[in-house]
Amino acid sequence: METAYIGMGGNLASWAGTAEATLTAAALRLQMLGRLTGRSSLYSTEPVGFAEQPRFVNAVAALETELGAHALLKGLLGIEQEFGRDRSAGFQNGPRTLDLDILLLGGLKVSEPGLEIPHPRLAERLFVLTPLCEIAPRLVDPASGKSMSQLLHALEGASVGKDHAVVKIEFGGWRAGGAGVGAGEVAGAGGGHSGNGAG
Repeated sequence: METAYIGMGGNLASWAGTAEATLTAAALRLQMLGRLTGRSSLYSTEPVGFAEQPRFVNAVAALETELGAHALLKGLLGIEQEFGRDRSAGFQNGPRTLDLDILLLGGLKVSEPGLEIPHPRLAERLFVLTPLCEIAPRLVDPASGKSMSQLLHALEGASVGKDHAVVKIEFGGWRAGGAGVGAGEVAGAGGGHSGNGAG
């Protein structure tokens, strides 16, 4: 059993509603892949890579799972599709209903086409590190050997003047915290994206 940290993000409405409602519903779906043991607050974040699109909503979820990396990725891609995400359509860093990325999976290191763990842009993304540090500040990145709080501190130093890049938001039904989520209970999770998935 390992703990996976899943980046969650989106900036388009899905059948579940707004981006906030989509992440809330997707967090419940994550429980089919394991047990949610923690989730950050929701954050409104500036788009990365392509500015002419709505702000994203991001969070990070901690998921205790028995699934290996490939099975977990397959499950996450299936959840994305349920919420209307088609990775073969659109363009890199463009708008999307839902982005679910494996940021870390225990101390695992994987580098192959279509799957890189830790996430290759983890240390470059305020919208990933901010929520990740909220739930696991002392977690160590196996690639750099640095803690999440150290990575965030370094990135914040390089992002002076970007005060509105990552802003905590409130949404009824989303609950940040560390306890597991019971059946039928709406819970929060975590975020990330390629443009603001985690990508």
